[in-house]
Amino acid sequence: MIRQAILKELARGGQIFFVHNRVETIGSMFDRLKGIIPEAKILLGHGKMREGALEKVMIDFLGKRADVLLCTTIIESGLDIPNANTIIVDRADTFGLAQLYQLRGRVGRSNIKAFAYLLTPDSKEITPIAKKRLSVLKRFTELGSGFQIAMHDLEFRGAGNILGSAQSGHINAIGYELYVKLLDRTVRKLKGAAVEEEINPELNLKVSAFLPEDYVPDTSARVELYRRLASREETADLEAMAGEISDRFGTLPKEAINLLSMMEIKIMATKLKIRQINFDGTQFSCQFDQSTPIDIEKLLKELSSGKVGYRIYPPDKLLIVAGNVEGDEEVLSAAKNSLSALFSYVSH
Repeated sequence: MIRQAILKELARGGQIFFVHNRVETIGSMFDRLKGIIPEAKILLGHGKMREGALEKVMIDFLGKRADVLLCTTIIESGLDIPNANTIIVDRADTFGLAQLYQLRGRVGRSNIKAFAYLLTPDSKEITPIAKKRLSVLKRFTELGSGFQIAMHDLEFRGAGNILGSAQSGHINAIGYELYVKLLDRTVRKLKGAAVEEEINPELNLKVSAFLPEDYVPDTSARVELYRRLASREETADLEAMAGEISDRFGTLPKEAINLLSMMEIKIMATKLKIRQINFDGTQFSCQFDQSTPIDIEKLLKELSSGKVGYRIYPPDKLLIVAGNVEGDEEVLSAAKNSLSALFSYVSH
């Protein structure tokens, strides 16, 4: 296959990168390639060569005085050789996803169709995570797929020390989706785009809302479910997750049902731009962000007519009388009903 790939590129007057990322064995790979395709002129380049010698190799290859450049990952970035439109990566299963994407990007830098060949051993020798990396790279081949690949790379490797007070955690500490969301917001800020402040409502409703250990015994599974629930933005997504959880772990216990109701309230509060909701046993106290979509003037008119059980405390608090509610289910139901009613005051 190596010979065929090289001959195919040579037939159209192009050049080839052959990446072998072990300096200790790159010499023997050079001899092997000479045996596979003796008619091709092969140059050898790696980071442990003297600077002048490596520079000469690169200039010769750029000047089309060789057909194949056998090298380590020194070509990973910053190299633009339009005439090189085939790359062969030896033991691709040992590379990271971002590395493979960068290497693949070394070819196809002109209007000529490019080819990337990833050489791997027998599938039994490839680790499961390596198989996932190769699968992602195979799936995302179109122009502009770098962001998708980068997200998968973050998911596989973790985010490293970008976030966290000790700056030593992985992406699992905050959640993959949250990390990507924060990253997207930061990029938009750097570009000078208007970025709306995100509201993360604090709910103090004094109810038991959690996933019991005897229901989801595995700690990592519970953490993952909490993370996914917290990142839902629509109630339909919560309903889908409720079905998934019950399928996996059985009938939802009371505490888990309460947790789903809390997440639904949080979604509603986020849309209404409510920063905090407290319940004291008889009424809900809501603290609004100044960007709330609720038409305060319309709400004040209702208050003056005595039609609703609301009291406003400037500049940003609203008290909602709940009446006599007892038990977690009633409290959560009253909270949802109260927020649902507030949507009628949203200005469109």
